[in-house]
Amino acid sequence: MKKKSLLASALTALALAAAPAAAQAVTTGSILRVSPTPMPTDMTSESPTDMTSESPTDMTSESPGAMTKPFGPGCSSLPTSGEGSPESMAKEPVATAASHIPQLSALAAAVKKAGLVDTLNSAKEITVFAPTNEAFSKIPKEMLAKVLSDKAQLTKILSYHVVEGKKTPEELTEATLSTLGGGTLTVKGSGEDYTVNDEAKVLCGNIQTANATVYLIDAVLLPAAGASPS
Repeated sequence: MKKKSLLASALTALALAAAPAAAQAVTTGSILRVSPTPMPTDMTSESPTDMTSESPTDMTSESPGAMTKPFGPGCSSLPTSGEGSPESMAKEPVATAASHIPQLSALAAAVKKAGLVDTLNSAKEITVFAPTNEAFSKIPKEMLAKVLSDKAQLTKILSYHVVEGKKTPEELTEATLSTLGGGTLTVKGSGEDYTVNDEAKVLCGNIQTANATVYLIDAVLLPAAGASPS
């Protein structure tokens, strides 16, 4: 009995000695099991914080700073659709397009009479300062009739209204332009207020055709002295 008692005491002592270590292992295991897995510290950098940079923030830079549509009080008289409208004229060569604008019927007739239809339609990148019917009406009838009957004189006057290059409004702020007739024109202005040779006012500008930019003006321009009708 004494031996059994000693054996039981020894076993009890061993159990008590092992208990703290087991308890510590269980506790540690528990802690390890419930402790959350640490989140990657760089996850925020993986979020697309730079998505805004992917958006086309420079879209406004694609919009042309230059004026792209017709401007001026005279533009309201242009047809809004069909022949003579800005959309239709953009597809046609300049002489053909001008013939479809009601207020340019006098100019269209003069261009045809001078035999310049094909010349203007086949020209590359030009600007036309186009006198309206009202502009032609300012010329005395006898003088106008004389000019229209003189093809050489008429050609010279009409060529004086044409310059090389499709000129934007920004290029006309203050410019001296060489005409197809050999003379020069001076244009100045800003916004929607432009004048040519200090005498003709732009009524509707920046009208686009297939090969030209057109500016409707309220006066017929005359070349330098000696070329004007007398």
